[in-house]
Amino acid sequence: MIYRTATIAICLALITTSLFNCSSPKKTTQSTVPVNDPKAPVPSPMEEPAPILNPKSTAKTDPFLEDLLAKHPNYFQRFLQQRDSFRLQIIYTQIDRKANNKPVFKDYYFNVNPDQYFYPASTVKMPTALLALQKLNELKVDGLDKNTSMITGAAYSGQTEVFNDPNSADGRPTIANYVKKIFLVSDNDAFNRLYEFVGQDYLNGRLHSMGWEKTQIIHRLERLLSEEENRCTNPIRFIDASGRTVYEQAMQVNGKPYPQRNDWLGNAYYSRGNLVKGPMDFSKKNRLVLEDLHQMLRSILFPNEVPPKQRFNISTEDYRFVWKYMSQYPAETIYPDYNEFADWDAYCKFLYWGSQKGKLPKTFRIFNKVGDAYGFLIDAAYIVDFEKNIEFMVSAAIYCNTDGVLNDSKYEYDELGFPFLKNLGEVLYKYETTRKREHIPDLSTFRMVYEK
Repeated sequence: MIYRTATIAICLALITTSLFNCSSPKKTTQSTVPVNDPKAPVPSPMEEPAPILNPKSTAKTDPFLEDLLAKHPNYFQRFLQQRDSFRLQIIYTQIDRKANNKPVFKDYYFNVNPDQYFYPASTVKMPTALLALQKLNELKVDGLDKNTSMITGAAYSGQTEVFNDPNSADGRPTIANYVKKIFLVSDNDAFNRLYEFVGQDYLNGRLHSMGWEKTQIIHRLERLLSEEENRCTNPIRFIDASGRTVYEQAMQVNGKPYPQRNDWLGNAYYSRGNLVKGPMDFSKKNRLVLEDLHQMLRSILFPNEVPPKQRFNISTEDYRFVWKYMSQYPAETIYPDYNEFADWDAYCKFLYWGSQKGKLPKTFRIFNKVGDAYGFLIDAAYIVDFEKNIEFMVSAAIYCNTDGVLNDSKYEYDELGFPFLKNLGEVLYKYETTRKREHIPDLSTFRMVYEK
């Protein structure tokens, strides 16, 4: 992509609390007063206190799942004994079908605790991608859809512009291509551009209204920006093939207070090249608890089987678009042409495959979203074997940082994390092959036509 550094004509006035008022987009070609307008209103201080997330919860563990793991001590004994040190959490969902193929879900938990913080890394991209599609649908603007050219501007410190996308077939940046890159290779810049379109207030407000109140997605990825810079999201303009602007969105600013949190990790960390003794504060970083992540995945794959408030407001075609790229291998993709992953179908498929290289069977598919950062490996997956008519869901998080030092790039992903997730997926899959089902599932809904 082509970027150039943003300059600021007139900064948005900051209030003493360093918070901002929010500008919400309108369904016209010009939304809100531009923030670089000297006549723009100055935000007023907020009086309401920030909400406090529940500080104490008890971990949930089902004997069935613990016993199943205990039957494989060569894989799991250390993790069972040190579950809290590894911040290990697992949710496994069995899926049975009724005679009419309606799915019935049964969840099993291992050490699942919403207050045992893990850094969600790239898993935040999944709900952000869905809400980008939802926002497009809700705008209801003629000529505006996921394939419309999206031009990203800059109006505040730390913002960068985007005018083209060399990874697309015709060089145009679009919501569709950003969503595609998120699920194929977990592209960070693609997430940042959708985060900027959706806006921090809409993103978190919608997720909370859907029942995922503990979720906080409050910063871009792989960008060192201040809290204020992350609260401000770029102006966006959508143009049609003739160059006509079909929708324009001014910079959005989220001025709502964040929930008060007490999330700390490690016993030391590196900051600007210096070792700082003591835990690192994650209370202003993204947060996504495993139960919410697991339920989001279910909402995406089985929208008719969740409460109405937890359904994303997108079309059937959009759902299938997402399913395709959740399950497609990078090497099956024409644009972008991911040559570097030609022999790595399992890239971004941690559960069952770990870090395995080589070609994978085409009849075995994983619809998922992974994350890895700060020593954490996370995967939320729906695993399907079309030949054996097997389906199940599993989400897991594990902390691979035994020395407790953060930002030193010394994490045991290969030694601990990837083998654990590979073994976990395999053990659950083998159990599923022995589990009796009253009705054979019809999984044809999830058969996708891939690009190559």
